[in-house]
Amino acid sequence: MKRLRQLMVGVVAAVTLLTGGLGTANVAPTVTAQAATTNSASTTVNLKAKAGIAVDAKTGQILYDKNSSQSLPVASMSKLLSIYLVLQAIHSGKLKWSQKVTISKAVAKVAQDTDLSNVPLRAGHSYTVKALYQASLIYSANGAIEALGAAVAGSPHAFVTQMRAQAKKLGMTNAKIYNACGLTNKQVGDLGYDNVAGKAENAWSAADQAKLAVALLNKYPEVLQTTKITKMWFERGTKDATKMENWNWMLKGLSASYTKLHVDGLKTGTSTAAGANFTGTAHNGGNRIVTVVLHAAHKSETDPSRFQQTQKMMSYVYNNFKTVTYAAGTRVKGAKTVATQSAKKQTAKTALAKSVKLWIRNDQVASNITAKPQLKTKLTKNQALEAPVAKNTTIGTANLSLKGDQLGFLGNTKTVKVPLKVTSSVEKANVFVRMWRWIVALF
Repeated sequence: MKRLRQLMVGVVAAVTLLTGGLGTANVAPTVTAQAATTNSASTTVNLKAKAGIAVDAKTGQILYDKNSSQSLPVASMSKLLSIYLVLQAIHSGKLKWSQKVTISKAVAKVAQDTDLSNVPLRAGHSYTVKALYQASLIYSANGAIEALGAAVAGSPHAFVTQMRAQAKKLGMTNAKIYNACGLTNKQVGDLGYDNVAGKAENAWSAADQAKLAVALLNKYPEVLQTTKITKMWFERGTKDATKMENWNWMLKGLSASYTKLHVDGLKTGTSTAAGANFTGTAHNGGNRIVTVVLHAAHKSETDPSRFQQTQKMMSYVYNNFKTVTYAAGTRVKGAKTVATQSAKKQTAKTALAKSVKLWIRNDQVASNITAKPQLKTKLTKNQALEAPVAKNTTIGTANLSLKGDQLGFLGNTKTVKVPLKVTSSVEKANVFVRMWRWIVALF
């Protein structure tokens, strides 16, 4: 019996060799070191804020975390969610940049409040979507974003409903939303809710804010063309002309800018309950990150604390991490092959279908990154890839993880999913090969 089993295995092996093909060579990952942003790299962040987080702007990989799951008031950083919906309406054709929006009395009352950040919108007057969009992002104009919300959804309350739905889609699990701008329910007056406390204001976590920023940058990267503008006039040449100066003082040339950090967004937020907040993004050495600071000090209108804390986080990331880039076509450890069912070859070689970039600490090596294949159910049988499958077919994902990583990625996951493809066609074995394998399995 032993001799017969050896003979059968030998025949199966011979058939496999005859019917097999050539595989794809490995592609080495590219490791990019970060240029130091300070003379001496700090290995810790003494963040003086209630909460904060730093993430990769593409994958959501968490690089620093402090209390990022606690829901806290976010003030005008709320406008990034509103802007997401405005850009969605622009891209779908529901709104056009040149379209005029007529201002209601309720919106005008908010916009004319000089104690708030605003451009002076007048009831019954019309302004372009573009002008209101720019005022919302550059000058954090509360009336302007409320006007845009009503234009998108038909009314302020209908827009809040859309905001809540979009937050859920983005995985913002801790969001409480009452208006488009981030003021308290009392401050927005007739735009607010009768059955909601006057002091109620939008609140969610630093992690949720990071999810929002990452989604916004990935889907609508053009937002940066506006968030990087330091100064602009609203209604120049009219009696309502307003010189808008960006509240993001980390932009190049402004008071909190730092030459070694290329900051070009995104949004501040300030309120009595929230203190000083800032969602920042920087692009250094081809690597973009997003940072969120919640509830930094706000001792006066000129207090730069939120930006100082942001600089700490950004410098920490760029000083203490490097990136590993796997190009499309790279075969990653742990997911170089997958088992097959009814195929000529009993494994199929696989590679990444898209490129991916991961961060590792300076004391780590690329080999610390491993992957686990996760196949599409409809392509499998007995948990193996069922033949036939055409070359370059996306068969599932490679779930990449980093050994020793305690922070993981946004969404409470330790892996990032990258599309996985087969590098050559997976041909079905003939009936004789399948029969031999069945016989061998009996032994």
